[in-house]
Amino acid sequence: MAEQPVGETVRPLFTAETIATRIDAMARDIAACDLHDPIIVAVLKGSFIFAADLIRALSRQGLHPEIDFIFLASYGSGTTGGEVKILRDVESTIEDRDVVIVDDILDSGRTLSFATAHLAGRGARGVKTCILLNKQVPRGVDVTPDFTGFECPDLFVVGYGMDLAHCYRELPFIGVVEPRV
Repeated sequence: MAEQPVGETVRPLFTAETIATRIDAMARDIAACDLHDPIIVAVLKGSFIFAADLIRALSRQGLHPEIDFIFLASYGSGTTGGEVKILRDVESTIEDRDVVIVDDILDSGRTLSFATAHLAGRGARGVKTCILLNKQVPRGVDVTPDFTGFECPDLFVVGYGMDLAHCYRELPFIGVVEPRV
């Protein structure tokens, strides 16, 4: 079990209420797309809370997509960048269906670009991308999400599914870890 580091605090960047309001708006936008036999593909691990809330919001909009998961890892120097590998692939049939990839944060763009190409290559009718945070950093690849929750400054964020050394995923908000004063 991961323990919260002593001597740190998390400063909220996006509150739980702000996140919930934005997800409802994103669900309305996605539902308006008239998707054919839709499937939501959540990118694990960081997007699992966002994906769950988004799927419930889509249901309130009358959209009842199938749900599946893909587990991707990026190998290289630092926390992002390098080669993307599939640790667990989508098990559902993708062919001739509209796929919505749900991910927590867009930074280098490699993971989202890889997932989009991979699912399109499996015969998806269309692939749309939905991210919670669009981190304001230079991209390693050219990728533009179809649906974006928030613009995020170039900070390392935690909470709402995102972690730091397996800590903070459970927080209901998104924040920045700071040393306790």
